[in-house]
Formats: sequence, C-alpha cells, structure tokens
Amino acid sequence: MPPNLNFEYQLWQKGYHYVAGIDEAGRGCLAGPVVAAAVIFPVGIKLNEVEDSKKLSPKIREKYFLKIQKKALAISIALGMPEEIEKFNILGASLRTMKRAILGLKIKPDYILIDGPYNPDIDIPYICIIHGDSKCFSIAAASIIAKVYRDQIMTTYHDLFPCYNFKQNKGYPTLEHKAAIMKYGPCYLHRLNFRLPRYD
Repeated sequence: MPPNLNFEYQLWQKGYHYVAGIDEAGRGCLAGPVVAAAVIFPVGIKLNEVEDSKKLSPKIREKYFLKIQKKALAISIALGMPEEIEKFNILGASLRTMKRAILGLKIKPDYILIDGPYNPDIDIPYICIIHGDSKCFSIAAASIIAKVYRDQIMTTYHDLFPCYNFKQNKGYPTLEHKAAIMKYGPCYLHRLNFRLPRYD
C-alpha cells in the first residue's frame, strides 16, 4: 500500500494548514553528505504514485522530483557534510541537517511529520513516524527530494574522483566502492569515523 494523506488530513481538519513532511537520504553511505528535505503541500493536494524513494527507480524518482516541486507550497533542502558527521556522528548530523531543512522553509510549518523515531530539537508540534516514508505522503515526497538531490551531488563528485565511481554507487558501501578505498585510500568526501576498508 503506497503512502497516503491520512496524517495530513487529520491535521488539516484540526486547523494545521502548513504541514511539513521531512526525511533524509545518505545515512548509510561511506562518502558524501547526508541530505534532508522538508516539503509543505497545499491542503487537499492531489498527486498520485508518490512512494518511498527506495522503492522507485531513478527515472521515476526524477519524474516525481519535478512534479513535487511544481505542486509543493514550499521545499527546503539542507546538507550535512562529512566533517559534521565526524563531529556529531551520523544520527546527530542527520538531526541537525533536518532541523536546518525545516528552518529553511519559506513558510513556517504549523506541524511536522518526521520520518523515524527522533525529533530534531525544534519548537514546532510534531509526530515521529517509524517507516514514515512508506506511510505518509509528505514524508515520502521529502524522501524523493532528498534522494534525487543527493544523487545529483554524488554524480557531480564523480567528476572529481572517478576512481570511486560515485555516479554509480552514490557513496554507498558497494563491493566496488570498498575495493576502490582499499586501492586508493579515502578522499575528503569519505566519513572517516565510519568503518572504512583498510588502506595499505
């Protein structure tokens, strides 16, 4: 069953007009930023086939990336770079990045729908939804925005470091990526506090 608007409709009926969904991409990567996106849709939005970004092909994600941008009232994207991940760990950096995405919205949300169990320490009413990207429309849309934007960044990084094949693995721990780290060592995009393959 695809994500639906049940959470949003309950909040709209209670008078919350600006409901933001938020999600992040890239937590499990060995390289590159973690990217958070926050999305606010108008009340009664109609947009079919939005799904958890992990369940969509790259081509379909890019299609809905554009559709979401056209339909949303506000979208904000924030990045947590490897230095921040090393300083605050991946959970801390992810929450800080999510908070920046929320604060970056051009419309202040009345309520926030958060993917996962953790609140990014912000003084706005919220609910945390486990596996929210597969249940909640706005969170699923945010997951698509975050994933596509991050994939675009990693494709750009590929031109700087083609030996890691970032355009293919997007920084995730594939066998090829691990072998490249073992051969060439890590670059400044790698998260040094992650368990990277040994480089000799």
